Amino acid sequence: MRAGAAGAGPAAAGTTGEGRVLTREGWPVAGASVTLLGPDGSQVARAVTGGDGTFALLGLPAGAATMLVAAPAHEPRASSVVVPASTGGAWRLGEVRLRRSGGSDTPPPGVWVIDVAHSTISATAHHLGLAAVHGRFTSFEGVITVPEDVTRSTVEVTIEAASIDTGNAQRDEHLRAADFLDTARHPALTFSAGGVQRGADGWVLVGDLTLLGTTRPVTLQLSYAGSGPDPWGGTRAAFSATTELHRDDFKMNWNQAVGIGVAVFGTTLKVAIDIEAVLQQ
Repeated sequence: MRAGAAGAGPAAAGTTGEGRVLTREGWPVAGASVTLLGPDGSQVARAVTGGDGTFALLGLPAGAATMLVAAPAHEPRASSVVVPASTGGAWRLGEVRLRRSGGSDTPPPGVWVIDVAHSTISATAHHLGLAAVHGRFTSFEGVITVPEDVTRSTVEVTIEAASIDTGNAQRDEHLRAADFLDTARHPALTFSAGGVQRGADGWVLVGDLTLLGTTRPVTLQLSYAGSGPDPWGGTRAAFSATTELHRDDFKMNWNQAVGIGVAVFGTTLKVAIDIEAVLQQ
């Protein structure tokens, strides 16, 4: 769906400004209003974003202006812009990122239980040095406990190893076998963390991952996307995290080289986690 637009005069009389409204995490914001005000505060043009977050402001006169962007459940944003003279092409305004209303850098204190139906724990491996193979665990549970001092937060997660799903039954059976996850002897993976700290690029969560009976420290780059009410009277929060694991650290060292000397699977796993959790009353 393309954005709707309205201008103060004929489109040909000025510049067309195009852009996109996104959340802080990069998701499109539909139904956001984008208004351009002239130096005297009067409305010059207005548009509403479409389903993909795009908008087009038509018939803009050249010169200084103020752009206001507002959307339900998000904090409005105002910025100063300078509209260029029309050159026959669109003026690219780029991306405008909005923060969720009431958002903060930390979740409210309390006990948060992971909603598995709306959460994903996935891993990506390199195959033959070329393509990426993606997999995810479909069965897991966990609790995030946030005290008043957020740096003392704790995380406890248990993952059912046999729930690995890469979209290929034969490959999944091999991953469950002794060459990889050895689910018969090690049915669960566990992650336990007892504190978070500020890093250069956000929060850092350091914990212990137990895989194949081996426990190693793991550092996750963590971000908090915000919290808010759900339609059922509860409160939900969203978190995401990334890390890299090395199979050799957990004695998962099966490999097979093809004729050109390239390993079938790389030893590095890229892990991506997206969590939605429900605050317990």
